[in-house]
Amino acid sequence: MKTIYDPQTCAGVIARIEALEPGTTPLWGKMTAYQMVKHCRLWEEMSLGRTTYPRAFIGRIVGRLALARVLSDDRPLDRNTPTLPALIIREEGDIAQEKAAWIACLRSYGDKPGPGIVHPFFGRLTGEQVGAMAYKHADHHLRQFNY
Repeated sequence: MKTIYDPQTCAGVIARIEALEPGTTPLWGKMTAYQMVKHCRLWEEMSLGRTTYPRAFIGRIVGRLALARVLSDDRPLDRNTPTLPALIIREEGDIAQEKAAWIACLRSYGDKPGPGIVHPFFGRLTGEQVGAMAYKHADHHLRQFNY
């Protein structure tokens, strides 16, 4: 399974982010390119343990089962998967600045899994699970914008 801790995989994600153009129309969903990039940057900060969000009630019930399904293989995340309300971005801004911040987050993972986090939906994730989810999440949104 691909992981953000693999230097080549991380470099590939970064190259896709750098190629993303402002004004690109998504293949699905309602986010603009800027909103997606900021959403992903905030998601990375959560995955790196820099910010936390309260557990969602539904996640306490089905989160572990959903995590097992998501991490069972290399399939991309499903289109239009719900997101944490705190990570829904409504404003517009400087996409270049957000791209740089997202890339800085990705580079800060390094090449070895960290201690893990408590995800607001999935619950406790190991460092290895964080690495796989970080890749899948970034890939999902870059695919959303055809990158």
